[in-house]
Amino acid sequence: MSSASTVSFAPMVQFDAQLVRKLSGPGPRYTSYPTADRFRDSFGYRDYVETVAKLRTRGASRPLSLYIHIPFCDTVCYYCACNKIVTKNREKAATYLGYLKREIAMQAALLAGAGRVEQLHFGGGTPTYLSDAQMEDLMAHLRRKFDFAPDEAGEYSIEVDPRTVTRERVHSLRRQGFNRISLGVQDYDPDVQKAVNRVQPEAETQAIIDASREAGFRSVSIDLIYGLPKQTVMTMSQTLAKVVRANPDRVAIYNYAHLPHLFKAQRRINEADLPGPDARLDMLALCIRRLTEAGYVYIGMDHFARPEDDLAVAQRQGRLHRNFQGYSTHADADLVSCGVSAIGAVGMTYSQNVKTLDAYYDRIDNNELPIERGVELSMDDALRRTLIQMLMCHFELSVAAIEQSFPIVFADYFAPELERLRALADDGLLTITPEYLSVTLKGRLLIRNVCMVFDRYLAEQQAAPRYSKTI
Repeated sequence: MSSASTVSFAPMVQFDAQLVRKLSGPGPRYTSYPTADRFRDSFGYRDYVETVAKLRTRGASRPLSLYIHIPFCDTVCYYCACNKIVTKNREKAATYLGYLKREIAMQAALLAGAGRVEQLHFGGGTPTYLSDAQMEDLMAHLRRKFDFAPDEAGEYSIEVDPRTVTRERVHSLRRQGFNRISLGVQDYDPDVQKAVNRVQPEAETQAIIDASREAGFRSVSIDLIYGLPKQTVMTMSQTLAKVVRANPDRVAIYNYAHLPHLFKAQRRINEADLPGPDARLDMLALCIRRLTEAGYVYIGMDHFARPEDDLAVAQRQGRLHRNFQGYSTHADADLVSCGVSAIGAVGMTYSQNVKTLDAYYDRIDNNELPIERGVELSMDDALRRTLIQMLMCHFELSVAAIEQSFPIVFADYFAPELERLRALADDGLLTITPEYLSVTLKGRLLIRNVCMVFDRYLAEQQAAPRYSKTI
């Protein structure tokens, strides 16, 4: 396969290697706007409490989305850039759970009667680091403190390392209330797995996929990474064949960002083993082709889903949303996040918890939510967040819809941005009319580039190397 050619694999996306080479560079993933690196230390616990109080005063009742962060892992995966604590001392998790339950109770007291929980996500770290009994206790605590939508209406998901669970544990997770499960696979090739310190036989992973279906999970998702050490187009082809055979409901394929100056574990990766830029592009092209040929719908960024999956349905119906967990079907929910380093989005604010266990415990011992920083959105922030959400989720922006929602004349307010967008339009990424901005099929892979034009903070300061490449 030549990475220099332009190949159309499906009506949802088009891969143009030459265009990707030209335009791919560091940029945010836009799980929020403003992005987390723009949060300020001046925003703290009291600002968050005031925000919730204002919402309650207005009588606002919106659905809630809960995120619970479990930071612990048994072993370190060398590629990992998550906030994690690698330890085999299970007492640390027991201590953490005691404080986590206290934070959950504090949040529940603030939000009492505000709305029912329609979405729950456990992330990490490795959420299944917790024992079955600990998870049972934590889920029971959450249900005592919050009103949950019934199973058929709610989306309750958990990230699982297949090496940490059994068939019985998967069935237990379903009984505890989870109805969606996401499995970290990354790559099936043994040499790649050894190079990143994550040896995970295919049979072990498949057994957990089978158990998830047996247990009645509504959606099974697999995460892959391209650009890892020892990966080649051939090994990626073999991995994809196994993924297609496993037939998950969703597949996420992330581009590995090698940033050893930021993430200590990545220093254990031999840079000589990393595939070059052309090989990475060939892998991406292969992923797109194989998955679309297998019937998956391109959702956006690095996500694919079966046409009948709720994510694909939400996109078709215009309900798709993007937040810190990626793409979501619940656009109108306030995101309440608990746990060390967790980021929430309530009202017109973002807030992030402290990043160390000691600081987390100290704040809670002082009867304060462990919020370290955040931001209250200005009208300009809210406007640009809406634009970026539209583009990231639907690849189209209605000028009339924006002008009806905000007191602006689009062409005047965004005159500098429209001028910069014309260069991207000349490259074929989008079409511009007085009524719409529409991202083309080959522009969809580079949607981050389009959104970056509307990022006022990037205009003030060029993107730093802390961002991954847009492709």
